[in-house]
Amino acid sequence: MKIFLKNQNKSERFTRLIVSLFLIPSPLIYNIDYFSIVQSIVGGVLLFNAVSGMCVIYRIFNVNTCEI
Repeated sequence: MKIFLKNQNKSERFTRLIVSLFLIPSPLIYNIDYFSIVQSIVGGVLLFNAVSGMCVIYRIFNVNTCEI
């Protein structure tokens, strides 16, 4: 069983990358509080999804949008 199977298509990966680039620097732009730190963590998860091509939630629900 492979751990990192790609289950996202290129448009999803690109969208997650763009959203993560807006969310990650939020503690630097806004005051450092709980909400901005949570936004940064969500941005980090989306960045991991965009780079690896694997979404854990898709894997749990057995969804595959990759065209392979």
